Amino acid sequence: MCGFTGILRFGAGLKEHDLSALSSMTGSLVHRGPDAQGVWHEGPAALGHRRLSILDLTDAASQPMESANGRYVMAYNGEVYNFEEIREALAREGVSFQSRSDTEVMLEAFALWGIEKSLSLFNGMFAFALWDKEKKRLILCRDQVGIKPLFWARIPGGIVFGSELKALKRHPEFRREVDREALGDYFARTYISAPRTI
Repeated sequence: MCGFTGILRFGAGLKEHDLSALSSMTGSLVHRGPDAQGVWHEGPAALGHRRLSILDLTDAASQPMESANGRYVMAYNGEVYNFEEIREALAREGVSFQSRSDTEVMLEAFALWGIEKSLSLFNGMFAFALWDKEKKRLILCRDQVGIKPLFWARIPGGIVFGSELKALKRHPEFRREVDREALGDYFARTYISAPRTI
């Protein structure tokens, strides 16, 4: 099942308490991934991941995972059903792989073909956090149907995000306030339109 968490600070680096908060946030998802815990941080961004080893049982498939060119770092939950087909297409383009994971296939697709083209090729159920080191940009994404969960919330000077709401609540700056308009949207349409969150 896996699970991920993260923190992004706007216009500044991480605060002193962010890394201990990230560890607590990620640890709260142990039931989603009992096999390993990984953390990555740089500048204003931090990602955490709890791993349930399914496709590749080796450490080469650990997350958060970095693309071979070093541009992207991703924490991911889900499955891309056609990843073998995409892997073969990438291999024909000269891409080599260190693991048998769909995570690495996604990262290398992003690196070679860009975000939009790659997303159009993925058939599956997934949610991920992708940090672009070059553009200093965070992308939070779910599959088109939204099968895998992804929660986010504003904190002073940034956002926190993760696979479960309870992980976000572990950050000391998380405010337990309800956006009533977003809640109304959820009950009326069963989803919440950007940029709102409950």
